[in-house]
Amino acid sequence: MTTTNARRVVAITGGARGIGYHTAEELIRRGHRVAIGDIDERQLKVAAEELGLDVAVRLDVTDPASIESFLDVTEEALGSVDVLINNAGVMPTGHVHEEADEVTRRQVEINVLGVIFGTKIALQRMLPRRHGHIINTASLAGELPVPGLATYCGTKFAVIGFTEAARQEYRRSGITLSTVRPTFTNTELVSGTSGAKGMRNAEPQEIARATADLIERPRPFVRVTRVAGTMVAAMKFVPERIATQLGTMLGTDTVFLDRVDTAARQAYVERVGRS
Repeated sequence: MTTTNARRVVAITGGARGIGYHTAEELIRRGHRVAIGDIDERQLKVAAEELGLDVAVRLDVTDPASIESFLDVTEEALGSVDVLINNAGVMPTGHVHEEADEVTRRQVEINVLGVIFGTKIALQRMLPRRHGHIINTASLAGELPVPGLATYCGTKFAVIGFTEAARQEYRRSGITLSTVRPTFTNTELVSGTSGAKGMRNAEPQEIARATADLIERPRPFVRVTRVAGTMVAAMKFVPERIATQLGTMLGTDTVFLDRVDTAARQAYVERVGRS
């Protein structure tokens, strides 16, 4: 596909903070027209004021009617949505057997159903125009399992599988589907954790730039950071015994279990529980 810098209308779910917020900021800087949706109305108002946005809508991605309303408001104000970024997601940590059922359900509802609902609704609007781009925020944890994030990994594996299948299904429709696959990123999602030994976390601005580049130069997926992405891709060809040993060396087998600062993470856990 050719590179184009045409101004686009972009709608972002989970846009009030973290990767979503910085993606909105980056896209605005590049001249695109942006709308954000988020379930946190207070933070949504703050983000809209900081970003200078006219369209900031309370959004519950687990409710298709809420997604429809978000896109309706966006299109009424800005025109037809060219790009939908399904970014909203949550990441509780801990042992599987200790995870409350409502926490498990919430991850699946937000991380998986939210992406599927958003993709379906965007397709219904884009297909008649034979134009559009849907970007689903996945994770490198959707390619490489991480202890302490079993349910989260499962949801991100699902996002990648769903998006890849849909991309093939609509490859002749004029609609592009992509995934962004970040490594651990310095947002609230990783609060109270220390990351892998010898490897830096990504900054949300890096994910924002990669997402913006993906809009302007479409590809099936992008991994961020390059180092982490290369490692994850290579691990698919490494015997399991060696992969397990490497995980121990990097500390990824304990970073979301024994090495979590629960006090530092408490605010995030409580906010996710209320959302």
